[in-house]
Amino acid sequence: MVYLPSPDISRNRPSYAEAYGKILKAHRESPLTSASSVIMLVAPDVDALCAARMMAELFRQDDVIYRIMPISGIAELERVRDELITYNELHTLILFNMGGILDLPSSEWFGDFRPGMSVHVIDSARPQNLSSLFGGGENGERIIVWDDGSAERLAEERKAWEALMYEPEPDSDEDDSNYDSEDGFNESLEEDADEEFEEGSSGGRKRRSLGDGNRKGKRRRTSEDHPRRMSRDERDAHMARLEKHYMAGTWHGQCASGTIYVLTTLLERADIDLLWFAVLGLTFQYTTSRISRDKYDDYQSIYSDEVVRLSPPLPPGERNTASSNPDDHGIRTTDELRFMLYRHWTLYDAMFHSSYVAGKLGIWKERGRKKLTGLLAKMGFSIPQTQQPYPHMDMDLKRSLVQKLDDIAPEYGLIELSYPSFMKCYGYQSQPLSAADAVEGISALLDLAGGVKMEVEVEGSRNGGEWFGGGKVWEIHGLSTKRRWAVEEDRENIPPDGKNNADGAKKEVAWWIRNFWVAFDALADIEALKHSLNLSMTLHRAIIRQGTSIIDKQDIRTMRNHRVVVLTQGPDLPLFSHPGVLSRLALWLVDALRDKLPGKVVSTRTKRKSLPFVVACLNEASNLYIVVGVMAATDFGDVRKNEFGLAFLDAKERCNARTRHSSFDTSILEINQADLPVFLETLCEGYGY
Repeated sequence: MVYLPSPDISRNRPSYAEAYGKILKAHRESPLTSASSVIMLVAPDVDALCAARMMAELFRQDDVIYRIMPISGIAELERVRDELITYNELHTLILFNMGGILDLPSSEWFGDFRPGMSVHVIDSARPQNLSSLFGGGENGERIIVWDDGSAERLAEERKAWEALMYEPEPDSDEDDSNYDSEDGFNESLEEDADEEFEEGSSGGRKRRSLGDGNRKGKRRRTSEDHPRRMSRDERDAHMARLEKHYMAGTWHGQCASGTIYVLTTLLERADIDLLWFAVLGLTFQYTTSRISRDKYDDYQSIYSDEVVRLSPPLPPGERNTASSNPDDHGIRTTDELRFMLYRHWTLYDAMFHSSYVAGKLGIWKERGRKKLTGLLAKMGFSIPQTQQPYPHMDMDLKRSLVQKLDDIAPEYGLIELSYPSFMKCYGYQSQPLSAADAVEGISALLDLAGGVKMEVEVEGSRNGGEWFGGGKVWEIHGLSTKRRWAVEEDRENIPPDGKNNADGAKKEVAWWIRNFWVAFDALADIEALKHSLNLSMTLHRAIIRQGTSIIDKQDIRTMRNHRVVVLTQGPDLPLFSHPGVLSRLALWLVDALRDKLPGKVVSTRTKRKSLPFVVACLNEASNLYIVVGVMAATDFGDVRKNEFGLAFLDAKERCNARTRHSSFDTSILEINQADLPVFLETLCEGYGY
């Protein structure tokens, strides 16, 4: 067995703690111990970042030397794989939010690595590759999947996979060679179906060969120990079962950081900081529509119990939204409003840039903006109050905000304005920071800390302040010049011999690697995290600006059952050529138009309606289009399986478009500029993928 069940269903089987113990044992027994003995490959998303930070803390406590390598996508993973196979001291490889769908035991990936090297897969993406889950032999046993219990529900898929993998294939001349008549062949198949198993002497059940017993109506001409061959009908049924498993679309299970937090509880090392990272991973999944509201509530209730267990109780009379003393670094449970960064922005801007409010009020129209102003006025909030930073608002207004929203907002269709969440205290060093705000900041750093020049608003510059208003170019916190990143070598991608390139020149670090490390450091630096919120605000201004333009200019085309948007010009084009930013724009469009557009049935496998959006943006520097597919639900808070990964592959094969997947998300694609029109036509014609 090469997958680890979650502890609640592991019974007497090994679970996460045993796997971690084997990592420590291999590290301590290895004669060649170096930073390349234990390597973590981390996808560039908030959940994987938090999981890597948590695992790094466990390794630090156990004096394990490790190395972290950010991996941007499949192509980068292939390059790193070719590098890692030369590392003689490597004994443990950990994959965070990558590799779940890949056939890792094959020689194409890790099958050719030296014996004794193990690969641990901690990936929230589904479906998972059955060879990695159930494969046997030396290569199969080296792949260890940290499962959340979903593999236990794959009994039929496992049976089909094992039958196709291990049982003999049906012969083309089976009718003539094995049986004397067609009637005998059919009769034998019926008997095999009824008598596939028999009781063993020990009371168990064992597989029975076709030659066992005296069966009437057939005359075998093979030996009694000849393995049973499956029929073509059985083979087709098994193939259909596997096709359903792999072709049902992509979805997400337990977040990777949540899996590591379960490990910390088993090791009895859980603390507030590790719980906070798990909370961020869960919040990231929910705010990016990777999990439904019901699944979020299930995990949120578990983490709420952990908060009570690990955080000291508040003194009587203390407010839940403030630090009680200079050393208070606890976590509080709170209801989070669906207003973007409202504790750090003006109330009007926070509501204006909320995709939920945008969809309910239609803020891209003048009438929608008047509705928003009217809502605030009806609540008793004057225009000057809503236009100043939230921390400077009148305290009475802030205390009554939630109650007034509950009383008046339903009149405007705003009935789900909050959800249960968390915030973390930082003593007197800073105001508490909510999980949703922290996720927005980390996501902005991963996407835009470098690679695109961004201008952020200077505090106090609105309405002509700070020398008549304006902004400034955003810079990484604590890094005043680019010189450090320009001359530093890429420490995570140096050759095994430790030498740099042949001419001795030092290369510039790729922007996505720099962004990864800036975000990684910001997880434990409240000042850097607060600094990133300005970048996130600028990003959401650009999303609202672009989304409003798309709707106003009616740039959304309907192609059969799909809605398609293609961005080819505009001042924000370099910004939306980043896959993460383009995905945010697609999600904003879905939320904004969910109540305005009818749902469509786009798959023959399910009759459930969804909102399929395809958004493409031109990357002028590389003459490529970045294409994002979103399969959203018609009901707010619900989630559909994303079938665009399969649809993209099908369309590519039918039109021979030049494409490549640049990330681990199969619903994100890069395509040659000239091939986009025919690709979109082929994609939208492919009904029933």
